[in-house]
Formats: sequence, structure tokens, C-alpha cells
Amino acid sequence: MRSQRQVVDYSLQRRALLREVYSGRAGTYEVCDASPYLLSAARFHGEATEERCPICRRENLTHVHYIYGDELRQSAGQARARMELSVLAHSLREFQVYVVEVCRGCGWNHLVEQFVLGRDTMNNPAELGTESM
Repeated sequence: MRSQRQVVDYSLQRRALLREVYSGRAGTYEVCDASPYLLSAARFHGEATEERCPICRRENLTHVHYIYGDELRQSAGQARARMELSVLAHSLREFQVYVVEVCRGCGWNHLVEQFVLGRDTMNNPAELGTESM
């Protein structure tokens, strides 16, 4: 997305957790614990990926985007389709997006990344790399 900023990538944490599972130090019951709400959000609002589940290796993962922010009011904490994020980014000043990968088959879930969206970037010359006069 064009106006993503303050991106936090959780791939190192994911790799460490998978290493624990593959070595037998953590059980699949500990990591395949997706709530019914998360599985439902994956079904109705998720974005299918081409990546296979690292645990069951049968299903492709689904990314679910959760949004949080003061301007969202009662919409905060809801899962949204990726297409909706662009519209919200142009209409709201700033909000957080959390991307969770989910396997709808075995229940694996992990936070993939977190970032900020909103129109503040478009109005802030310092972040755009230009200087104000």
C-alpha cells in the first residue's frame, strides 16, 4: 500500500516459533489455537495467499487485516478486506493495521506485520521527503 509507515515485521518471531514446533519443544496444540472469531474473519474478510500452512501443509494461509484507531470508534477491532483499507486510508487521519495469517484447516495463526495507514503522510511534507518553504 502506498502510504504504509511504521511497519513492524514479525517474520523472525514466526521463524523462532516454527523452529520450536519442528524441534518438538512446542506442540501443535499450542500454536494451532485460532479462535472461532478469527476463523470466521478469515472466511469472510480474509485474503487468500499462495503460501502453504507451515504446520499442516495442506491448506493455503489466509491473511486477515484488523484495524484500530481513535477515529474508527465502534469500527475499531474489526476485520476488513484489503480493498477497504485504501478507502479508509484516504478518509481517516491515522489508524493501525494488524495482519494475522490463519490456516482455516488446522487453526495455525500468527501476527505477520503491523503498520500505520492514513492521510497524515500525504499532508506531512517531512515524511514525503520534501521540505516546506
